[in-house]
Amino acid sequence: MSDNRSPFIDTNILLYLLSSDNTKANRSEEIIAAGGVINVQVLNEFVNVARKRLDMPWSEIHILLAEFRALLSVVDLNVTVHEYGCELAERYQLSVYDAFIVSAAIKAGCPTLFTEDMQHQQKFDNQLTVVNPY
Repeated sequence: MSDNRSPFIDTNILLYLLSSDNTKANRSEEIIAAGGVINVQVLNEFVNVARKRLDMPWSEIHILLAEFRALLSVVDLNVTVHEYGCELAERYQLSVYDAFIVSAAIKAGCPTLFTEDMQHQQKFDNQLTVVNPY
């Protein structure tokens, strides 16, 4: 585990940049501009939603992905994150994809996970706190 004090940013924060809800879009922009950590899963989920639900053209998706990679630290997926994620999913009754995000955040040394997908202020293994920034 690294000693990173930056927050981990879940996919929904990135997607709110594209929202018609100006309050959420502006808050997401502030969070991303301040820096943080994401992983390849977050990038993959962003692409999936941007293409399937938002019908964004690939050219726009590539621009946004490049901006995310420039502003945020991107950590790789690996077997350690996968195995720990499976353990977290079972222990905390999380969806597997949420558990993989929690696992990645903990393994990256992030104290905070910005997301709307989990319970605000929930703690995981006394290392990570979920924060709903909206």
